[in-house]
Order: sequence, then structure tokens, then C-alpha cells
Amino acid sequence: VQLVESGGGSVQAGGSLRLSCVTSGFNLNRYNVGWARQAPGKQREVISCIRTSDGDTLYVDSVKGRFTISSDKAKNTVYLQMNILRPEDTGLYYCVATRTLGLCTTWAYEYNEWGQGTQVTVSS
Repeated sequence: VQLVESGGGSVQAGGSLRLSCVTSGFNLNRYNVGWARQAPGKQREVISCIRTSDGDTLYVDSVKGRFTISSDKAKNTVYLQMNILRPEDTGLYYCVATRTLGLCTTWAYEYNEWGQGTQVTVSS
């Protein structure tokens, strides 16, 4: 299993970024894939997830309405479109995955595959 993130960068508050996670080594239809982030001095948290078999999604309240997770199974890629970014969105963003046919969750311990991370910095 390999997860490779890209698309991070530095933006001003109110701006947008799109993160990409190219997956390989597994059948995307049998996995839930999500995005986690780790802000400075804080624990990692899973902020969004997509069950690629049927497109069901889940978001934490802090990003709901601003972030959108999607997948392109033909490209084995999962995206996170981030709009109206805030300084508190700053952190290292990880693509995460777990083999399951169940519902998405935001419990970090349930995701056993993690990418290397991509940095997002939002300035005020």
C-alpha cells in the first residue's frame, strides 16, 4: 500500500488549495480513504473520509461546508478541496486509509495506512 500526497502550500486566509492522494497497491473499492491533519502542538485528527465503494463521505464540524473530499477511481486518486481556509487549518496533512466495507469514521487509530504528509500553511 502506498499513499502519496501533494498539493500543499502557503495561502492567505480565505484562499483555497486542493490536495491529492495518489494510491497504489490496493483495491480502492475495498478501502475507506481519508485526510488527517496535525497542527503544531496538537494530536493528529482525521478530518474527512470517503468510502470509495459508494462515495459516502464524512467531515468533522470544523471543516464541514468548506472542505470537499472526492475520489477518481480511474486515477486511483483521492482529493481534498479546501476552500475558505483559516489560519487554524495550518498543519501537516496526511492521506490515510483502512481496509473496510464499513462506514467512514474520524477515529485516527482505525487508519493503518498513512502517507508522508504535505504541509499547509494559512496566514492571516
